[in-house]
Amino acid sequence: MNTNLKKYFPLLKTRKEIEEEIKNKDYLFKEFSEWNQEYQDLFLDFCTGAKGIKMTYDVFFKELMNPEYHRERLEDLISCLLNCKVSIKEILPADSTRIADEVSLLITDIVVELEDGSIVNVEIQKIGFLFPGERCACYSADLLLRQYKRVRNRKKDLFSYRDIKTVYTIVFFEKSEAAFHDFPNEYIHQGSNVFDTGLSLKLPQKYILIPLDIYKKKRHNYGISNKLDAWLAFLTQEDPEEIIELIDKYPEFMEIYQQLYDYCQNIEGVMEMFSKELHELDKNTVKYMIEEQQAEIEEQQAEIEEQQAEIEEKQTEIEEQQAEIEKQKKEIEKLKEQLIVLKR
Repeated sequence: MNTNLKKYFPLLKTRKEIEEEIKNKDYLFKEFSEWNQEYQDLFLDFCTGAKGIKMTYDVFFKELMNPEYHRERLEDLISCLLNCKVSIKEILPADSTRIADEVSLLITDIVVELEDGSIVNVEIQKIGFLFPGERCACYSADLLLRQYKRVRNRKKDLFSYRDIKTVYTIVFFEKSEAAFHDFPNEYIHQGSNVFDTGLSLKLPQKYILIPLDIYKKKRHNYGISNKLDAWLAFLTQEDPEEIIELIDKYPEFMEIYQQLYDYCQNIEGVMEMFSKELHELDKNTVKYMIEEQQAEIEEQQAEIEEQQAEIEEKQTEIEEQQAEIEKQKKEIEKLKEQLIVLKR
């Protein structure tokens, strides 16, 4: 099946060509046959251009947005989100004190230091974690502590807390947690710590949370109106016509898509990537379901404990009422005895 994307990217192969290439190599055909029909069609669709590739796939995002090779791309995305021009000074190691299996759940995790000393952590989550606020706070605190140790070690006795710069935690959710859907018209949530009195202190932790699924719904109504919209569209577009619209409005994305579809010529390499993505998706889905069920169990347990407390409270009230009744009965018996004495 040819699409209009082939006019822009002539190297795109047809479905028949890709199927033949897979069949000609036993190990590829065996791998392909193990996928269900939905995944087979998805793979063939994005390799032929019948459907756009999800840029939230880890290998594609890191290949196309890696600041080591394409620093200007990540700089531009961050600049749009922070609404100011930024320059990346250094790429920092992403490993930290996070719990090991939580790191594995992250699809993309890139940490960079900007020229002004600020730290930016860019994450993509295919399946939104439960308790995203608590997690963001923990990750932000971890980055802040890492910055503190680095700066203090570098400046020694000259260190001042004034040297601590802003730490940005930017998280893209492909499938966002339920709390985000309470705000169906909002797809960029920016937050920081503030005081209820209006006290103004510089608190360095800032958060930008982007539920891409909500943006995708909104995009159909409003289209692409600015560069930030263009980047969000780039991360979510699957319709070839919408990809063409993006390229026509912002030609700089043509180079990124060209690199992407050049990569797709290596069918074996893309299949290997796709298999890993499917494996991670299955693993993440299972972990998410476990986490979701655990949260449900904890919620039910809390309800049971609350009900038990209410029962115990009512039982205490009943016992107190019974004690009061017994007391009143005894008083009545005494009065009756006094009445008998008086009648004599």
